[in-house]
Amino acid sequence: MREVRIVSGRFDLPEGHTLEVARAHGAYAAASEALGKDPVAIVEAVCESGLRGKGGGGAPACGKWRLMLEDNSGKPRYLAVNCDESEPGTFKDRQIITKDPHLLIEGILLSCYAIGAHDAYIYIRGEYLEFQKILQGAIDEAYAAGILGESALGSGYRVDVTIHRGAGAYICGEKSALLESMEGKRGHPRLKPHRKEPEWFFGNPTLVNNVETIATVPFIVREGAEAYRSYGTEKSPGSLLFALSGHVERPGVYEAEFGTLMMEYIEHFGGGVRGGRALKAVIPGGASTPVLTADEVRQATLDYEDLRRYGSSLGTGGMIVMDESVDMVAALKNLLEFYHHESCGQCTPCREGTGWVDALTAEVLKGEAGEAEVAKLLEISETMNGKTVCVFAPAVSGVIDGFVGKFRAEFEAYLRGGRP
Repeated sequence: MREVRIVSGRFDLPEGHTLEVARAHGAYAAASEALGKDPVAIVEAVCESGLRGKGGGGAPACGKWRLMLEDNSGKPRYLAVNCDESEPGTFKDRQIITKDPHLLIEGILLSCYAIGAHDAYIYIRGEYLEFQKILQGAIDEAYAAGILGESALGSGYRVDVTIHRGAGAYICGEKSALLESMEGKRGHPRLKPHRKEPEWFFGNPTLVNNVETIATVPFIVREGAEAYRSYGTEKSPGSLLFALSGHVERPGVYEAEFGTLMMEYIEHFGGGVRGGRALKAVIPGGASTPVLTADEVRQATLDYEDLRRYGSSLGTGGMIVMDESVDMVAALKNLLEFYHHESCGQCTPCREGTGWVDALTAEVLKGEAGEAEVAKLLEISETMNGKTVCVFAPAVSGVIDGFVGKFRAEFEAYLRGGRP
């Protein structure tokens, strides 16, 4: 397997989170070179690289960036960096802000300069208080060194960075709910516009990107778009930090290029399934991505297009490995409890549906359900799919359909009064 260090290059350095160590290993070289030159060239490099958003959706970053340049309202522009990493199984952004926060800050500098923004906000998960302190320490260092402030890196271009701490709501990871929260309102997702346009922060055009997306920009600016495209596949170029957890020998965050065989990744980085047990299933991209069977895992590659063939998604790269001992009905119940708790309640199919499917799955586990209850579970799932403001309910629908559809025998075993 080819080693990839696009984002993780300084993760293993002792004290790599400090400015002294980061700068000694190349931090801010790209920004020092680019600031003061044509900002559009940075946008074009991002477009040519094929960089895709690494926060879950996987849409080309180019579209969002160009929309910012096309805005001619004359209003202030903003950058919002999504670090509300609340998806079960996902912890890759935490690795960046604790191991190499200056990489993120450099990415923010380049991104702000490229889109004409002077103020950036990092929206961080409320539970990340200790990690926030490390990130804030790096920001303070950057201000003291003249990297941030009225004349970033001596360029004459002002860039200010502020951390905005969330309060523990999973839904605020959705970009429009994040902005609602930043505006001091309840974190409810917004209705989608009828045409392509930027996001809006207090009525001003705003670019919202995930931490890893922004942290990839320095490599693209420094090494060039083709260097980024030399990794991955034609349609999924580059790499992703995968957060590997569950029943593996070596859980952790490991960077791999898109197109890598999933099983090869699990064995190479994770040391294989823990204790030599048989693989049963993998949730490939965080809890909201549909589960894969062991047979599918052995065939799948880690890219957006291939995962779609199996009815799943790469999501945020939060890979949860489950061995033969896992009760899939109990695993589904665990996930549905989370989604029931975290629904923002704005849309009826989601607010009522998440509670209903949670209760029905509990009945299955207790041996109090029959075929009618399992059929109702799937019926509610269909009702939740595509009938809400955001993708929360459709994601839960996909989770249900994946577990019931691919592990139906385990549900039926409970219906007969037994266990798998």
